[in-house]
Amino acid sequence: MNWLIYGAYGYTGELIAREAVARGMAPVLAGRDRERVTALAESLGLPARPFSLDSAAEALKDIDLVLHCAGPFSETSAPMLEACIQQGAHYLDITGEIDVFEAAWRQSDRAKHADVVVCPGVGFDVVPTDCLAASLVNALPAATHLSLAFEGGGGFSRGTARTSIKGLGTGGRVRRDGELVRVPLAWKTRRVPFAHAERQAMTIPWGDVFTAWVSTGVPNVEVYMAVPPDTVKKMRWMAKLRPLLGLGWVQSMLRRRVDAAPPGPSEKTREATGVEVWGEVTSADGRCMTATLSGPNGYTMTVDAALAITAHLLENDIEGGYYTPSLLMGADFATTLPNVTQRPPTEC
Repeated sequence: MNWLIYGAYGYTGELIAREAVARGMAPVLAGRDRERVTALAESLGLPARPFSLDSAAEALKDIDLVLHCAGPFSETSAPMLEACIQQGAHYLDITGEIDVFEAAWRQSDRAKHADVVVCPGVGFDVVPTDCLAASLVNALPAATHLSLAFEGGGGFSRGTARTSIKGLGTGGRVRRDGELVRVPLAWKTRRVPFAHAERQAMTIPWGDVFTAWVSTGVPNVEVYMAVPPDTVKKMRWMAKLRPLLGLGWVQSMLRRRVDAAPPGPSEKTREATGVEVWGEVTSADGRCMTATLSGPNGYTMTVDAALAITAHLLENDIEGGYYTPSLLMGADFATTLPNVTQRPPTEC
C-alpha cells in the first residue's frame, strides 16, 4: 500500500519521516513547498510529491493512506479530508484542535460509505489522554464526569505555538452534559497528583474535550495542563482581553514572535524530557477511579504513535468510519509505545 506524509518538512512531519525511514517504511513525502519537500525526500531516498491542498484529490489517486502533518489544522484538515474521502484514502492527522475533531466526526457517515478510516489526533494530542480516559471508564462504566491533566517538558514547536496563538481569541472549552461549552481561559484550577509529583494545573481547550466523549460517552469532561502559578494569573488577565486577542494585527504580532523562535525542541531536549498524564472519573453515586501514565517527550510519543497507527492500517483491513485512537487501537494502545507506562486505575 502507498502512503503519504503531507507537511513532511515541518518540525513534526520531518521527525516522523526520518523515523519512518529508520523503521524501513517508505512514505511519499508531500507539501506545498516544492523546494523543501524535494530536498528532504532526496536526503532520505524517498519520492517527493509537491502539491497544494486545492489539488489534493488529484495528487492522492494512487495513495491508500495520508498522515497529515501540516497545520494549522483548522485551515488544512477539511480540504485534505475531503480529498481522502473522494479518493478512498485513510486519513490520519496530529491535530489537537477541538473544532477539527468535531468537523472530522461529522464526516463519519461519508467515511463509512467510502470505507475510509478517519482518525485525527494520532500524536501526543490525543493518544495518551484518550487511552487513559478509555481505561478509566472501562474500570468505572457508570462514570459521569472525567477530568484529565498532563505535564510536558521541552517546549513547543512553531506549529503548535501558532495554533495556540490562534486559539487565544476563542477562550477555553469544556464538555458539560454532553455539550461543548465555552469558558474563559484558565477557567478552573486544581492540584493534580501526577505519578512523580503534585502540580497546580489549569483548564485548557485540549482535544479530549471532544474525543473523550466519543471514546467513552462520558458527558462531562475537563482537561487541565500543569503550569506555574504565574501562568494562571497571566491567562486570566489575557481572558479579559479576549476580544483583542483575536484581532488580525495582534495575531500577526504574536506569530512573528513565534517565527523568530527555534522550530522546536532539540534532540537533546526531547531525550531529556518527558510527559506525565493523570485522569479521574466519578459516578453519580460517588464512586471514583484514578490512574496515571508516564512517557517520553510529547514529540517523541507523537512519532511513535503516528507510525504505529499508520502501520496498523497498512497491515489490516479496518472498516471505514470515524475513530478516536482508543476506539481504533484499544484502550491499552498507549502502553504499547516505547517507554510508556501506566498505573492501573485504582479507587480514589
